[in-house]
Amino acid sequence: MKRSLTRAGTTAAAAILTAAAVFGSALVAHADNIQDTISTTAAAPLELQAGSSTSKSAGIFVVHTGGDGDDGCNIDANETLWLDVITPAGITASPNPLKITSCGTAFPVAFTASSTAVSGTVTVDLNAATNTGGDYKRQVAIPITVTAPTNTKPTVSVQGVSAGTYEAGAVPTATCAVTDLEDGPSSFPAALSDTLVHNVGTQTATCNHTDSGGLAADTASVEYTVVDTIAPTIGHLLSPAAPNGNANWYTTPVSVTFTCADGGSGIQSCGPDTTVFETAGTSVTGTAVDWAGNTTTDTVPALKVDLTKPTVGFAGSFGSSYYFGAVPAVPACDASDATSGLASCDVTGYSTAVGPHTLTATAKDVAGNVAVATLSYTVLNWTLAGFTAPVDMGRTWNTVKGGSTVPLKFEVFAGDTELTDVSVVDRFTATPTMCPGADALTDAIEFTTTGGTSLRYDTTGGQFIQNWATPKKPGACYTVTMTTDDGSTITAGFMLK
Repeated sequence: MKRSLTRAGTTAAAAILTAAAVFGSALVAHADNIQDTISTTAAAPLELQAGSSTSKSAGIFVVHTGGDGDDGCNIDANETLWLDVITPAGITASPNPLKITSCGTAFPVAFTASSTAVSGTVTVDLNAATNTGGDYKRQVAIPITVTAPTNTKPTVSVQGVSAGTYEAGAVPTATCAVTDLEDGPSSFPAALSDTLVHNVGTQTATCNHTDSGGLAADTASVEYTVVDTIAPTIGHLLSPAAPNGNANWYTTPVSVTFTCADGGSGIQSCGPDTTVFETAGTSVTGTAVDWAGNTTTDTVPALKVDLTKPTVGFAGSFGSSYYFGAVPAVPACDASDATSGLASCDVTGYSTAVGPHTLTATAKDVAGNVAVATLSYTVLNWTLAGFTAPVDMGRTWNTVKGGSTVPLKFEVFAGDTELTDVSVVDRFTATPTMCPGADALTDAIEFTTTGGTSLRYDTTGGQFIQNWATPKKPGACYTVTMTTDDGSTITAGFMLK
């Protein structure tokens, strides 16, 4: 526990004071002493460098004297003496406050100096917050001398690269490594010369450094060579991307675009790009050249381009009109193709029937181009003349005795040409019909004939004759129609009696 000059044992204290009065200063009481390992041994002052993190230490301890009437150390077991370490400006003590737990033992205190520290003497005092007694003699006077900081020259070296040869695009990163006793180690990117042309040539990595104290390191540099020995890459794009015709043919122009890349010196030239027009087979080659002179080629295999339709028409001559039965055979398709070649040629629309018609010739080349030609013509009807006498035509009804044979006479013309072959007649039909009223026009057939009903051509009279044996049906009426092969007809009415 803490000791005091007024502590218990007043009788002994009075005796000490009486003795002091009799014997004078020779009998003055002394408390325990607080001392240090520097001033008590006349050691040289602690020397600290301003701004340095390096510390210097001194020991502080308590010496028992017994002069205060306490035969033992004033610090009893389980007691602690706390001291405030008082330092000159800019000096830091650690620990502070200092913990003393026994007499005779030196407790170390470390001192460091800031960049603004000044020289002076370290003292101690009782920590006011934890100590109430004052029976300690403070004999601590630690001298501290603060010196200006020293500075040593830093060194710098180039790291990452070395003298030698590197491939363009694969040069390591050059850095500067600094060693400095005061500032500590550091690093930063090296300065690179701008002597490379298209990333190849000789380059120097240089390192310079000045420390915080103003000292510059010797310049460090490394020279190395950058080369490009790797060929560039090249590819191509086609538009259209694939053949748009048949049999690997294109039917539109093909654009060829080359794409080049180089990770070293870079691309100097690429291509050339081109567009392919009409061709039966053309190969296109592009070249990639880098700035180091390395080359790579790419060849597009034979491109087949057919932009032209075939020529198409009809073989021979074919008129604009024909009479039925005289239409020529269908004309042949006439076509050609100079590039991919002809694949097919067909004619459609042919007909011999009466009426207008259009022939269509369609030609297709191997690539798929299609050409069409047309030709129009008309198939004309025959001209019929008849029935002639004794048969009346128009709205007149012919009256004839049932069972009689009536000669049906007529002519057939194809334009100005009279047809005489009985095969041109397709059929005769006698169709029962409703008889006309009493006011109908009638005309009796002036004569009848006997004989068969077969058709014949009478060369003497220049006409066809068909004998029609009328039915034995008095009062019946019939419509008789003759139809030729072209579909033309003539009709007459008959009343049987």
